[in-house]
Amino acid sequence: MIARLADGVPRKGLWLLAALLLLLTLFPLFASGYLLAIGFLILYFAYVGQAWNVMMGFAGQLSLGHSLYVGLGAYAAAALYVHFGVSPWIGLGAAIGISMLAGAAIGFLAFRFGVAGVYFAILTIAFAEFARIGFDHFAWVRGSSGLFLPVANYTENDLWNLRGSPVMFYYLMLAMTAGAFVLCHALLRSRMGYYWLAIRESPEAAAALGVNVFRYKMYAVVISAAMTSLSGVVFAFYYNNLFPEQIFHISRSIELILGPIIGGIGTLVGPIVGAFLLTGLAEGLRELMLQLGIDVPGVKQVFYGLCLLLVIMFLPDGVWPPLARKLGLHR
Repeated sequence: MIARLADGVPRKGLWLLAALLLLLTLFPLFASGYLLAIGFLILYFAYVGQAWNVMMGFAGQLSLGHSLYVGLGAYAAAALYVHFGVSPWIGLGAAIGISMLAGAAIGFLAFRFGVAGVYFAILTIAFAEFARIGFDHFAWVRGSSGLFLPVANYTENDLWNLRGSPVMFYYLMLAMTAGAFVLCHALLRSRMGYYWLAIRESPEAAAALGVNVFRYKMYAVVISAAMTSLSGVVFAFYYNNLFPEQIFHISRSIELILGPIIGGIGTLVGPIVGAFLLTGLAEGLRELMLQLGIDVPGVKQVFYGLCLLLVIMFLPDGVWPPLARKLGLHR
């Protein structure tokens, strides 16, 4: 796997990746509890951004309802743990299975009947909204009252049941983000990855060359859904509470995809750069305003909107591509 990662990557890029990984590994040694929570959020959005990037950046299928897979993964693992004491790692199988089925249903309806572009995006929003309304009235998971996970303590780390300190969750999220990066690199350089890029640029041309467009679009949706559901499991056991209005809402989906858009859609490093810029700067701005005694509701959303506007106007390909060219890492 390391050899596959090094394949086609400039030596300078490998050194920068190694330095970043080392810095992130040492981060909990000198970070406060607040900074550790910010670090977790950055890694969380970097991971989900990579999962969404498989579907949109690689295969060109715009999903605006990706919170569906986060919520399904979170509720599946959390409900099994609360009701039956099932380890989240075993519940992860159910979470991934349910999310893959949901993704396959959306993909089949869209791709079999020619739903594409903005209409496909609307279809993904509709499924996320159906889930939000359905779980809001689903008594087995406490409906709108919220599903709460029992917390014994935060001092002893129990990785099997995902009960423990924020440091444990930080390192888990770091491992997931690094794993997702390696996986996306392997997917992008595989035959399927090249098929995805062909489909993204021109489905008609790809079909004329013999690519099974329907099959490979389905692969992209299902893989992205499976990856995203894992983030939902970690989300549930980190925050220990789930509300349908919170986890399935369209604002959650928009928040998940801003990182890749700001960093650079279709790139491997873009979702990570976007997560660092958006989450780091937004939380820094919020903390600064609190220190100054200024309380402006919705300031984070305004900041996100300004970042998106500036990127669309001046960096339409995202922050990472021009930065990579300046660093001599672009190929």
